[in-house]
Amino acid sequence: MAQTRRNIILSLIGATVAGGLLYVSFRPEPVPVDLHSIGRGTLTITVDVDGTTRVKDLFEVAAPISGVALRSPVEVGQPVIAGETVVAEVEPVEPALLDTRSRLQAEAGVREAEAALTVAETDLARAIEDQLYAKTQYDREATLVDRGVSSISRLEDAHQKRVIADAAVAAAEARIEQAKGTLARAQAALTEPALPSDAAAVCCTSILAPSDGVVLSIDVISERPVTAGTRLLTIGDPRELEIVADLLSSDAVRLPTDALAQVERWGGAALEARLKSIEPAARTKVSALGIDEQRVDAVFDLTSPAEDRQGLGHGFAVFLRITEYEERDAILLPLSAAFRLGDGWAVFRANGDRVETVPVELGRRNGRYASVTSGLSERDRVVVHPSDKLSDDALIVERTAF
Repeated sequence: MAQTRRNIILSLIGATVAGGLLYVSFRPEPVPVDLHSIGRGTLTITVDVDGTTRVKDLFEVAAPISGVALRSPVEVGQPVIAGETVVAEVEPVEPALLDTRSRLQAEAGVREAEAALTVAETDLARAIEDQLYAKTQYDREATLVDRGVSSISRLEDAHQKRVIADAAVAAAEARIEQAKGTLARAQAALTEPALPSDAAAVCCTSILAPSDGVVLSIDVISERPVTAGTRLLTIGDPRELEIVADLLSSDAVRLPTDALAQVERWGGAALEARLKSIEPAARTKVSALGIDEQRVDAVFDLTSPAEDRQGLGHGFAVFLRITEYEERDAILLPLSAAFRLGDGWAVFRANGDRVETVPVELGRRNGRYASVTSGLSERDRVVVHPSDKLSDDALIVERTAF
C-alpha cells in the first residue's frame, strides 16, 4: 500500500513537471520595451537661430575736410564724453611744390590770362567810343526832330543804336572782370606754398565726440591722407545692446509680436530678450546646401540687467531660442512613442504585461513632445521606440525590470 501511494505521488510530480515544461516551451517570448508614464507639463515650441549683438546707436565719425588725419588721440575701449573728448584731428592739405612742367604750364596760363585781360580792355575802349558816338547821333536826331527837319523813324533808329552801344559797354566791363579772375587764378597756381614760421601756425580741425560711450573701432590709427567723408572711428555705448537674428521668412511670420527669447552660448548664464521688430524686407541668401532662402532680420531687446551680461559687447555671437508657442498644463507625449495608423496617430499602451493599440489625436508639437488632445490620460504608460515585433495584445517586459 505504501509502495502504491509513493508511485502515485511520483507520477503526479512527473506530470506536473512535464506540464510546466510544455507551458514554458509554447509560451510566447515577451518583447523587451521602454515605457514612459504620461504626465502634464508645458509644451514650448521654439525657433532656434544664431544671432549677433550690436550697439543700438552707433556714431561713425568721419573727416569733415580732405587732409591728413593725425595719429588717433584715443584707443579702442576708451571712454569718451560728448562735446569734450577729442577723438580725431585732421590737418588741411598744403599745396604741392611745382615741378618744371607744372611751372611752365602755370606761367603760360598767366600770360594767357594777361593777354585775355588786354583784349577785354581794348574791347571796352572800343565799346565806349561806340557808345559816345551813338549818344551824339541820338542827341543830333532829337534836335532835328524838334525843329521839324528829321523824321521820328530816324530818331528811333538812333535810340536803338544807343541802347545797343550801352549794352556793349556793360558786356565789355563784365569780360574785363572775368579776365581779371582768370588771371588771379593763374597767378595763384604759380604761387609756391608758404611754410609756417612755427608749429602753432598750422591749423588743425579737431573733432569732438558726438556722444557719450566708448570707442568701438578705429579705422585710421596712424597718420595718413584722407578725403572728406572718410570714416575715422566708431563710438557707441556697449551697455545699450540689441540682438539681430537672421531668420527664415517663414519662421519670422509665425512669431508673436512680443516673442520672448532665451539668449545662450555667449559665455555666461542664459539671458532674456524680447522681440522688438522684424525688418519689412527679406533678402535672398544661399544656404550651405546651395539652396536659395528668403531671410529677414529680427531685432531683439535684451531685458536682462546689465550686471548679468558683463563682458558682452558689440558684434558678439549668441544663440537664441525664440518662443513661438507655449501651452501650459498640456498632456505631453514623446514623439518617439507615436506611430502612424491610417491617416492618424496611435501608441502602444501598456496594460499589465501586455500592450494595446490606442489611437490618439495630437495637437502642437516640438522636437521631442506633442500635446495629446484625446486618447490618453495622465499616468498611462506607453511604449517609446516601439519595434516591429509589437502588435496588439503582445506580451511585453520592461527593460528596466532586468
